[in-house]
Amino acid sequence: MIKVGTPLSATATRVMLLGSGELGKEVIIALQRLGVEVIAVDRYANAPGHQVAHRAHVIDMTDGVALRALIEKERPHIIVPEIEAIATEALADIEHDGLARVIPTARAVQLTMNREGIRRLAAEELGLPTSAYAFAESLDELVAAIDGGIGYPCIIKPVMSSSGKGQSLVQDKNELASAWDYAKSGGRVDRGRVIVEALVRFDYEITLLTVRAIGASGDIETAFCAPVGHIQKQGDYVESWQPQAMSEVALERAKGIARAVTESLGGCGLFGVELFIAGDEVLFSEVSPRPHDTGMVTMVTQWQNEFELHARAILGLPVDTSLRNAGASAVIYGGMDAKGIAFAGIDQALAVPGTDLRLFGKPEAFQRRRMGVALARGESVEEARERATKSATLVETICP
Repeated sequence: MIKVGTPLSATATRVMLLGSGELGKEVIIALQRLGVEVIAVDRYANAPGHQVAHRAHVIDMTDGVALRALIEKERPHIIVPEIEAIATEALADIEHDGLARVIPTARAVQLTMNREGIRRLAAEELGLPTSAYAFAESLDELVAAIDGGIGYPCIIKPVMSSSGKGQSLVQDKNELASAWDYAKSGGRVDRGRVIVEALVRFDYEITLLTVRAIGASGDIETAFCAPVGHIQKQGDYVESWQPQAMSEVALERAKGIARAVTESLGGCGLFGVELFIAGDEVLFSEVSPRPHDTGMVTMVTQWQNEFELHARAILGLPVDTSLRNAGASAVIYGGMDAKGIAFAGIDQALAVPGTDLRLFGKPEAFQRRRMGVALARGESVEEARERATKSATLVETICP
């Protein structure tokens, strides 16, 4: 029998989120609805999750000493990493010492926060199909890897980054030096290494939201949400929809890859598994051991959205991944570099049939910073996409 205490009391079930952006904010809300006391941690003040948590802290989460000190102070029962820039070695020690349970496991966090770790696990240990790839610690090594078989065009990324930061599509050797410099500067943590991948020719890409949770049998079972299709620009998602149409063969292969990766990582929680689809062929790309940005569409498509699924799985509760209706999401960007921006046109955006908005409350905007999303349901994916895109374009960011 699962028990949850009363927040802010001696019986409280305490969960600490490391990273409290828009995804973390929704996880916090889902946990609080189940009676959990939540501590939100981020690198800057007034992050979206800070605004709804029971307590908030600002620290450099790559500082293992500071991270452990905070955990010893707050004594959470469960730690939920939500970003890449974390001292994962400190989390491993914390889990080893029995101070808290790390979601899904400390090993999984260490592997997935680093593209090298997860790519070697998927391709070399599990034998899953991936694009051709290599790692490089210098520009000379990068040139050698490309000339040695990766070829052009190719994609260069830091081994640790998110939302497309530090990622470049390189068409020829004249672009390599700038791509190398961008990758070095764009990583969440400078590990001195980049990954270079052969450009994959695919029909579309999906995120297969995969949930490992305690089932009726009392054992961990794997469940899948309907596939989420998405469009990325500069490595960052701009639009997503659910369900993505695909053949039964491709879907079963996608599930097989997602199951193999998540079972190897272990633990409970929701994983965002990114895959390339070409006909019936499926290639593994990446996996995040937490809710995925493209999965924000589930807030308008599923009976239990990805954040509720993550919260339930973390707490050992039953999950339901069933689809309610077709839907889509479209990103609302900052469009400027400014603090304390305002939003206009919200009334017009919400007048589009079947729509909703999530404005994240980030204290500072940048040109390409995601400040919100428009959500839309529809009789079909096409109708939902049209509605979401229209709604997003009607929201105007202004500097008051």
